[in-house]
Formats: sequence, structure tokens, C-alpha cells
Amino acid sequence: MEETKKMQEEREKVLIVGAETGADSEEFERSMKEMEGLAEACFMEPVGIITQKMEAVNKGLYIGTGKVSEVRETAALLEAELILFNDTLTPSQLRNLQKGLALPVMDRTALILEIFQTRARTREARLQVECARLKYLLPRLVGMHGALTRQGGTSGSMSSRGAGEKKLELDRRRIEHRISELSRELERVSKERGVQRQKRQKGRIPLVALVGYTNAGKSTIMNGMIDLFVGNDTKRVLEEDMLFATLDTAVRRIFMDHNRDFLLSDTVGFIHRLPHDLVEAFHSTLEETQSADLLLQVVDYSDPAYREQMAVTAQTLQELGAGDIPMITVFNKTDKCEEETRYPKIVGDHKIYLSAKEEGSIRLLANMIAERIFSDHIQAKFLIPYECGNVVSYFMERAQVQEMRYEETGTWLRVECHRADRDKYAEYLQENMGEVIHG
Repeated sequence: MEETKKMQEEREKVLIVGAETGADSEEFERSMKEMEGLAEACFMEPVGIITQKMEAVNKGLYIGTGKVSEVRETAALLEAELILFNDTLTPSQLRNLQKGLALPVMDRTALILEIFQTRARTREARLQVECARLKYLLPRLVGMHGALTRQGGTSGSMSSRGAGEKKLELDRRRIEHRISELSRELERVSKERGVQRQKRQKGRIPLVALVGYTNAGKSTIMNGMIDLFVGNDTKRVLEEDMLFATLDTAVRRIFMDHNRDFLLSDTVGFIHRLPHDLVEAFHSTLEETQSADLLLQVVDYSDPAYREQMAVTAQTLQELGAGDIPMITVFNKTDKCEEETRYPKIVGDHKIYLSAKEEGSIRLLANMIAERIFSDHIQAKFLIPYECGNVVSYFMERAQVQEMRYEETGTWLRVECHRADRDKYAEYLQENMGEVIHG
């Protein structure tokens, strides 16, 4: 916390540069605005924006040579300490721009990685971010040791190379070795998560995953559920109005009435052009999404670009192999909309308009979730011998017991349970049983 406060007080002045190469000017403007938000999320102070419209980016400098001079002069005028580029720069572009601008340069990918490094709290998240950063850094080592001398060599051995080449080779080897170590560790973590998921699936507790664009309100919904159905402040997650406020996946058990419990997972938010290495590094975390019984796509309905953000989420889910999982679209922040939008309001069986800060909205959403994830539950009647008390305990813990009485031969139960549990204990079913399928 002290480190965060210090970073907020010592904000670095940055100048943001972008090249508009497409026909969609609105999308470019949104991207530049998002870049400002990313800079602020990294505790930087944007002091100016420079754009250039061009058919294609300059292969050597990203922007035109004349524009480089304009950026350098503007940076000096505004006392900018860092230049941010709203694209991923190639190693040569990065090297040439740092020479031409005489200032540190950071591209969009590096900025997002910086935010992730700042926000990562758990050991797993730190491993994931470090792995992504090193993969980004590896092809950009060339030119980083330009101050060191170089000399030609014919044999190719380390002994015949200059100091710069030796340093570069050593750095490359260290990074490659570290990436291998991190990959093995993340693979082990992924296996552990897989075992945990299998245990949850055996326990038949449904998993609901919150997904969506960063800063859409996923953590607010998670905390609303915790406040309403858990009542434990220690279980709350970090909730702030900024991009990528939380990175660490949190899973909480939501205790609804009549044993209708489910697990709620809050995952890292998505963003336009989320670096591939980050998606790959966070794959073990995002696997929670793949194994979910239901997805809640949280959408910032007050953002004019919410449709484009939904498209980014859909594309990312497809890349993760989670595109076919049942989903409820949660249009959040309706209280901020200028248009008159009644909320909370359910539309069909897969859309809801709400404000995550209001208890009534959270309660309606919880009921909607229960209707979806418990739709394969049925009513059944069992007569369980007294010597099988463990079966009675099983239903008491995992089903909704609607009626129970003690008879001569055993315990009679009328329950709402999962079909698989009905089949598992079919030997105790009553012959003339009535079934009511929910949904």
C-alpha cells in the first residue's frame, strides 16, 4: 500500500503517440483514450497526445521522420519524461525511436505488462507476469548494450566476441533459462488447478465465472454477492475504478438458500489487443473460465463503446476455448446512463440490466443464476435405511431437502437434487415417484 501511495505521488509525465492507419477514426480515438486510462492505471500523468494519419506505419520509426522531430520538441516543451506509443513496436522501431527521441520509449504491450507487474499479488500471478515480460524482452535485447564496445570475430566462440556481444549472449541465455523455469512452474500450477477443479466437479458445486472487459464491474458484482450471501469482509476482493485493478483470480463460495450454493470466480479483465504472451501466461488462471458451468459477461453499459468491448470479450473467449459455454450478459452501470433505463430488469433468460452497487440488482442476478445452473435439478422421493445415515447426510449437504420424516424402515426424504445424485442413489427411490423438472 505504501509503495502504491508513493507511485501515485510521484507520477511520471508521459507523452502519448499514436498512428492512425485504418479507416475507422472512432475506433482509433477510443484506442487513444484507452491508452490514457492505461497510463493513469500505471500511475503516470499524460501531458499531451500526438497523432499522425498515415497509410501504413513506418517500418523503421513507426511514425514519419518529421513527426519524430515534432514529438521530441513537444516532449521537451511539456517536460515529458517518457514517450508512450499506442501500438506494439518492433525491436528495430523501439531502438530507432529511443535514439531519435533521446528519451525512454514504451509501447502499449510494455505498458500493460508494467501494470500487471504492479498489480500482481499472488505468487502465481507474479510468475505469469514475469514469464510474459521476459518473452517480450527477449527479441528486444539487441541494441540495449550499445554503450559497450563490440569487435568482430571469426570463430564464433564467446572468447572472440566484444564485451557487448558477451553481455548480450549471457543475458539471452539467462532469460531463456528463466523462461524455461517459469514455464515448468506454471505447468505445475496448472496441474494443481486441474486437480482442484476435478474435486469441485466431483462435489457437483456449479462454477460461475465473471468475464468481460477490464473495469466493467466484475469485482463490484463479486463483492455484492459476498456481502449478500457470505457476509465476511475478509472474503471481499479489491474494487477500484481503474483498468486492471485486480489480476489475481478469486473464487468464492456463494451460499444461497436451501443448499443452492455455487462457486463464483472473478478472472482478469480483457482489453483490446491484450498481449498474446499475457493470455498465454495467464492460461492456467483463465482455465477457470473454460471449466465454468455458466459465464457472466459483465458489460459497462454506460460506455459508448460497450458493443466493441463485447466483441473483444467474445473473441478472447473463443481463443480460450470457452466460446460455447452458456452465458448471461450483465449490462452494468445502468444508473450512469443518460437515457432512462429501468433497472434491475431481466430480458429473456440471458440478459439483465442492473447497477452492481445496489442490493436489489445483486439479488435478482443471483436468482437468475440459480435458475440457470440448477435447471437440471429434479424433485425425487427416497426411503433410506437407517444404517445408511451417510446417504441422508449427503442429501442434507448437497440437495434441497423439502420434507423429511422417520418411518419404520428408514428415513423418508423429498428432495430437489441433481439428476446424477438421483441416479447414484436410485436403489432408494420410491416406486411411485413424481418428478418436477425446473427450468
